[in-house]
Amino acid sequence: MADHYFSAAPASPEQTRRIRVTLDGREVGVTTANGVFSPDRIDRGTDVLLSNSPDAPPGGDFLDLGCGWGAISLTLAMQAPHARIWALDVNERALDLVRRNAEALGLDNVRAVTADEIPSDVAFRTIRSNPPIRIGKPALHELLETWIPRLDRKSDAYLVVQKNLGSDSLQRWMEATFTTDFSTRRHATAKGFRVIKVRHHSDPRTGPIATS
Repeated sequence: MADHYFSAAPASPEQTRRIRVTLDGREVGVTTANGVFSPDRIDRGTDVLLSNSPDAPPGGDFLDLGCGWGAISLTLAMQAPHARIWALDVNERALDLVRRNAEALGLDNVRAVTADEIPSDVAFRTIRSNPPIRIGKPALHELLETWIPRLDRKSDAYLVVQKNLGSDSLQRWMEATFTTDFSTRRHATAKGFRVIKVRHHSDPRTGPIATS
């Protein structure tokens, strides 16, 4: 049976490769491998997300949900050296690559982890994700219902989804699911992808803040 990028432990022998990519305006070398998502390049969706979401906040805890070899996590770590970036994936090979890449780039603020390694009291100042759409709707919805509520107040999540893989229906589901103190809207459209923004508003006693 072929490995999927969302396999916890890819069965195929690891074959690493070095590629050149641009992260936060810097051309760098990173290590990738078979058995992880988009091992040959930064995939188009992640590129759209990185190009159409704001720079990271200056500090706090950030979540890269479904980190792969680490394009989003490494970018966040470069933008916010005083933040703590939680690079989350089920794929142990991907997590090992994130660790290697962070170390090679001198980024000591990246934590490559599985879900049970994130303390339950951590609230995220931002969430960025190219979510694993191909795991299927039930599993994807469960994933988002687990992590979107962990967004801190006055904070935003940005997710990129391909239009022909159901971005608009996912946005409608999120609008219906994350209601109290949350708002969901389309943030950007580019190259066949949507960037969806989810905002966790301020304390309801003080009223919501602007969603734009």
